[in-house]
Amino acid sequence: MLSGNVLAVWAGMAGEVPEFGPNPGNLGMFYYWPDAARVPAPLVVVLHGCRQTALDYAQQSGWMQQADRWGFALLLPEQRAANNWQRCFNWFRPELVGRDQGEAASIRQMIVRMQADRPIDSQRIYVTGLSAGGAMTAVLLADYPDVFAGGAIVAGIPYGCASGLPSALRCQLWGRDLEPAEWSDRVRQATAEAGLKRQAWPLVSIWQGDSDWAVDPANARELLEQWTALQGIDPNSAVEEQTGQGYSHRVYRDATGRPRVEEYLIAGMSHGQPIDPGSGDTQCGIPADYILPVGICASYRIIHFWELAP
Repeated sequence: MLSGNVLAVWAGMAGEVPEFGPNPGNLGMFYYWPDAARVPAPLVVVLHGCRQTALDYAQQSGWMQQADRWGFALLLPEQRAANNWQRCFNWFRPELVGRDQGEAASIRQMIVRMQADRPIDSQRIYVTGLSAGGAMTAVLLADYPDVFAGGAIVAGIPYGCASGLPSALRCQLWGRDLEPAEWSDRVRQATAEAGLKRQAWPLVSIWQGDSDWAVDPANARELLEQWTALQGIDPNSAVEEQTGQGYSHRVYRDATGRPRVEEYLIAGMSHGQPIDPGSGDTQCGIPADYILPVGICASYRIIHFWELAP
């Protein structure tokens, strides 16, 4: 079973695994196992943003609540200040984000450890993250489409946008406008270099505030173009839900009619994770820095898009 340091107990068990195997990215490994976990349990990899810690982000964003409600496990990688003084995942450094390299390889090894120690459903592994964690989510989906069934990118950056800190700042603050085919080719190159022949790509949920000061909202459009192009979907073919509740929701379906990509644009939202505090079935979260009570619980909507909940 998962050995290591057992930490504070919520409804389930949270802990740290100090040694989990090869760790070229020098990341920390935390996990959350709900009391009523399914057998085998789906697994959601949750990546915090800058200046956050793994367990705090998982609790504040509502992911622990969802794990308790629906019986899936959480893997919670954590960045170390020694790697990045703001504790951001280094999504923009090529030597750390290639398949089986650096931080990406460390996170993949954590998944292997979870699978060795617990009954994990290998067909239902997902990844999500905020900000730098969102950009790293895009990296992992590109590097390991054979591992992940779906992902959710919150205030993130398209895969392949940057190749160092200067270009990362450009992508983050001003965005980068490429054609959909150019974006998708960057992902295809990552899988081609790994020798993968991929027939189906992960489901992708994209979340962005239209008043984000840290990540230009144009990045959401570029992410949308990247992942619809990979799915062979026209980026102008969305079915749009006008909610009248401060956000828009667009769904993109494949030729069989199955939703493959979705986008939420939150009106007036700054930089952070959308939450809706409360005890209702659709509510979640605890307000904190970059955890924003805007009346919609992203984690709840995401697990339904992934079909992790009825």
